[in-house]
Amino acid sequence: MKKYSLIFIISFIGIFFLSNSCQKDEHDLGALVAPGNVALNYEIVGADAENPFGDGSGLVNFTATATNAITYTFDFGDGSDKMISASGQVTKRFSITGTIVYNVTVHAVGTGGITSSKSTQVEVLSTFEDTEAVQFLTGGSSKTWYWAYDQPGFAGLGPTSEDNGNAEFTWAAWWSIAANDPAKECMYDAEFVFTKTESGMTYEQTTGPAFIPGTYAGKIGVQGDVCHDQTVAYPLYGVKNVSFAPSTSNASVVGQYRGTTMTFSDEGFMCWWVGASEYDIIEVTDNILKVRIKEDDTYAWYHTFTSVKPE
Repeated sequence: MKKYSLIFIISFIGIFFLSNSCQKDEHDLGALVAPGNVALNYEIVGADAENPFGDGSGLVNFTATATNAITYTFDFGDGSDKMISASGQVTKRFSITGTIVYNVTVHAVGTGGITSSKSTQVEVLSTFEDTEAVQFLTGGSSKTWYWAYDQPGFAGLGPTSEDNGNAEFTWAAWWSIAANDPAKECMYDAEFVFTKTESGMTYEQTTGPAFIPGTYAGKIGVQGDVCHDQTVAYPLYGVKNVSFAPSTSNASVVGQYRGTTMTFSDEGFMCWWVGASEYDIIEVTDNILKVRIKEDDTYAWYHTFTSVKPE
């Protein structure tokens, strides 16, 4: 009898603490309230009576407001990655050449992830294009590129910061790979296809894995400096749209790069995954493509590709 009484008492205590814990969690979470009064306004840079669709830069400043909103997610309707802003203010460069109407939607996010949305149409002009780069990359139709792994320095790492004052942030000042490095051999069969389309250009990695360096692997909790498949590097495969814009990177100016930024939609990347899709083109010719990609405010990666597959 004492045994059963003890079990009852222990069970009662457990239920009591569980109930209090649940009540505390509910109290900490607070009421789930959807954002209200969502508004989305924009200003096209350079727009005036003579240039109603802007100055050709494609730049648009967006401002979203709402009651009970914690953050805002912007979907620009052009296939590019979404932007997240706690303030509700973002600047977007639309880069499809011509005067294009875009359906832009902002999602105001409240407690518990509850969202309210607002959409608007924006008609904006972009005049920037790099037809020569498109010709080099696609050959005028479709062209396959490869890692230039038979060349020393086909991958490298340098600082993003320009505090040192000696332009080390424009080249792979910290580390440069040796040709045919066996530690990176897992990625050498990767193939990258650029295709010219009626509206611009697409990109697709058709074979090969993703290589994830240790600097980024630690941020996402996977093994670093090894190759991974799509189960880890989820944006690895699939056709991505490519947009071009004038580079705003100081490294591009100081390093005398081409001055063109190439951005892949849907978080696309060229095998080396660091969570970024925007590449400064350093140099592009019929058979050489050199690029710089920022991982964060510390690391900048440098890569060289070739249209002639190494032996």
